[in-house]
Amino acid sequence: MNVKGSFFVSAKAIMTEVFGQDLWNIFMTKLVEKDNYFKNVIMSVSLVPVEKLIVFFDEMCREFFNNDKMQYVTFGRSGAKDALSPGGVYQSYLLNKDIKQFVEFVLPKLWSTYYDGGGLTTWLENNIVHIKITGVPVKYVYFEHLVMGYFQQALKVFGKKSVVKKVRSLSSGDDDLYFQFQLKDA
Repeated sequence: MNVKGSFFVSAKAIMTEVFGQDLWNIFMTKLVEKDNYFKNVIMSVSLVPVEKLIVFFDEMCREFFNNDKMQYVTFGRSGAKDALSPGGVYQSYLLNKDIKQFVEFVLPKLWSTYYDGGGLTTWLENNIVHIKITGVPVKYVYFEHLVMGYFQQALKVFGKKSVVKKVRSLSSGDDDLYFQFQLKDA
């Protein structure tokens, strides 16, 4: 399974804004020393193996955040905010103002915009957004946090805060990843 390189472009923009270009360059030099894959130019349309996304974010956690891998949630939120906010590449996905349509049509479109594998099923029921992901070859809890943070922020940008509950987890041995987001007005 691959992920679009837009994750890299977005992370670079955010990280250079926060930490500066010099620290980013030092980080990238160290990353290339650990994994030659990152010698390649990664553009927003590049297809990057999802395992390389994990290497990239793990190394960012180590280098910039004292190895705090809970930053994966923050990375997910930052990615959604960057992509969906005014001026973001996917801001047009927010033109739809109906929460049910946003959940059941836009959220799956967001998944397929980034990933070329796995299946995402979403539905809204009694003010709870259900997100079920199948067919993902990666069983890494922090990857799950990235996805969770992304969708939570997408709902927030749409105008709904949420409380997340992870019902099932690939990293725990389940056959799918299943989240419930209890909605609240933002």
